[in-house]
Amino acid sequence: MDAGVAEKVRAAGGEIFAISSEPQVLSDRAKEEWRLNFETVGDPHHEIAEDCRKRGWLDLFVNVHLGFIRQSTKKAKGWEPTHPKGYFQPGVLAVAENGRVLYRWEGVPTHNNIGGAAGRPTADHVWSRTEEALGEGALKVDAELDADPPLDMRGVPWPLFVSLLVANGWFLTGRGFESEKQIGAAALKLLGFLTSWIVAFLWLPVIPVTLACLAWLAYIIPKVRWLGKEFQNEKSR
Repeated sequence: MDAGVAEKVRAAGGEIFAISSEPQVLSDRAKEEWRLNFETVGDPHHEIAEDCRKRGWLDLFVNVHLGFIRQSTKKAKGWEPTHPKGYFQPGVLAVAENGRVLYRWEGVPTHNNIGGAAGRPTADHVWSRTEEALGEGALKVDAELDADPPLDMRGVPWPLFVSLLVANGWFLTGRGFESEKQIGAAALKLLGFLTSWIVAFLWLPVIPVTLACLAWLAYIIPKVRWLGKEFQNEKSR
């Protein structure tokens, strides 16, 4: 979070909570490892998210396809994800004491934000809009959904992201990253893979190499399409 925003929220009489679709024990671990200066609350059964939806405050997008997560784990066979009802995409909600919505934003997975992994409103922007709404008085109507906020970071192009996932799966399937080190290793694998094909086309008979390349493409394209379905990418807005 941008420096000082949490203090500004508290100075105005508010508080910040991070709601996660993971169990409380993992939410507590995230707070510790990420050194967050606000509380984290586990909501694996989406009770808080559902209450927000029923109140008309926020309707979070929920990813229910968990096959990619299962495939990416190195844990024992039969391991199940820790979010039994799926994981919700990020959202931001600021509510006044009287229940008036001061600010809201909903994340939707797209190719532009690599399935929701990147692109959140900056904390300064959220606080600025919230402070502005506070100054409008208690009779003001609920804030509209923020459709185009400034984002903290942009996602890498979807084709590159998928290529890195496939490289991490040794070009046989897509596999998620468990550390930043794996991302760098996948980039090196991808570079070596492309170089190998270039060398093969330059030094080996063209027809066998072309057939081998087409065979691999026929094998990997359905898996790439499956990745897109797993990330539940909506049309870019």
